[in-house]
Amino acid sequence: MTQKNILLLCGGGGDEHSISLLSANFFEAQLATLSHFNVLRVELNAQGQYHTQTGELCELTNSRQIRFADHSKTAWDVDYVIPCMHGYPGETGDIQSYFELINLPYFGCDSEASSNCFNKVTAKMWFSALGIPNTPYIFLNEFNQDAVQQTEQALEKWGSIFIKAASQGSSVGCYRVDTLEQLATSLEEAFKYSPYVVVEKTINARELEVATYEVNGEIVATKPGEIVCASNTFYSFDEKYAENSQAQTVIEADVDAATAKQIQEYAIKAFKGMKLRHLSRIDFFLTDENEILLNEINTFPGQTHISMFPKMLQNHGDDFAQYLSGNILAQLKS
Repeated sequence: MTQKNILLLCGGGGDEHSISLLSANFFEAQLATLSHFNVLRVELNAQGQYHTQTGELCELTNSRQIRFADHSKTAWDVDYVIPCMHGYPGETGDIQSYFELINLPYFGCDSEASSNCFNKVTAKMWFSALGIPNTPYIFLNEFNQDAVQQTEQALEKWGSIFIKAASQGSSVGCYRVDTLEQLATSLEEAFKYSPYVVVEKTINARELEVATYEVNGEIVATKPGEIVCASNTFYSFDEKYAENSQAQTVIEADVDAATAKQIQEYAIKAFKGMKLRHLSRIDFFLTDENEILLNEINTFPGQTHISMFPKMLQNHGDDFAQYLSGNILAQLKS
């Protein structure tokens, strides 16, 4: 088999830059087991500059090449790219738009699907349109007295709320509010991260996750796993990635077969309905009344040592390297 040049593009310069580098380590290790791929890892920094692992400046041109700042070095032809970027500009769909402009095939969801899932306002509209239950919410588009009043009314109605920046991932710009004293400050902080804010009813529920992905031309939804947080905490950025995190992960949640099946069906419905591709982690709440609520969709889930997606995929019986290779080769043939 002729070797294909795979560009592993990571970083991005956003709030989740460092986590993207950790996930890139995992992808790099998996790709190293596949002899038919020749891999170049390139990092995109916050200044919009590309550089290799040795710090050599380069650029991805519209000729689908990596061209080096040292012009004496031969340009590297790119057959395919894996945009390993959590948050901006990967999960937002920005970098995918460039790939589409230069006709460069890439791994993961397309630009529109990525954008629709990343923006919590758009995502919730899609969930409702698809008939998938999700948490009660209101939208805000400006930090002003009217927004504060609407949020106060939501707090009074629901007792506890989450204020979330609409265009952030990994719980960045996300605040639980239980008292009026916390409200205005949390709302103002959320608006610093995004021009739109979602206010959701706090759901006291179990947090379940499903790895939903394509393998051999079929869409697979694994049995739900579970995130178990310490008492009175939520799965914040620190709880997800800090070394002293008290959160625990369970690869197969203890739920009855009917509930697991319904969650899997919702996950596949969301994957198909929102035109996702290759991979996603779809997160749900399961209340004490056994009510299932779709929380969010991650179009490029983490692949760190504590991440659920690769563990659930493996638990389902699939090999990550072969799953990755199969999707890449299928796309290159199409």
